[in-house]
Amino acid sequence: MTTPLHIVCPHCDAVNRVPQERLGEAPTCGKCQASLFTGQPVDLSGARFLKHVERSDIPVLVDFWAPWCGPCRTMAPFYAQAARQLEPRLRVVKVDTEANQELGARHGIRSIPTLALFSNGREVARQPGAMDTGNILAWVQRNLQGPR
Repeated sequence: MTTPLHIVCPHCDAVNRVPQERLGEAPTCGKCQASLFTGQPVDLSGARFLKHVERSDIPVLVDFWAPWCGPCRTMAPFYAQAARQLEPRLRVVKVDTEANQELGARHGIRSIPTLALFSNGREVARQPGAMDTGNILAWVQRNLQGPR
């Protein structure tokens, strides 16, 4: 048995320990009993964002977006489809930069949509501009493989 991974619940933000080999078995939260993976991007703000990025042992993919942004709205269904394919290997989240301006500023978001990939609490890749599902998946895969 491998060392358990820390997975933050998308519902109550409790940190759960889940054996890596059980990620695909629809694990539930030990605190609220809800599914740890929903197949949908999780809307995060403030402290919730920090907890998911800093406490999760799986990478976190973030879409920095705004409701008034046309390209953001165009990309939203592609991002949701990518979430269904990437979970449970990654946590897929969205941050509304209009409602959470401090997060956008803290991470230097200058254009939206912008995807950012976090691993072990640190940003490892960033990509501005709208993408379709295939390009999102390819970009994530390239950036999780690390330097060649």
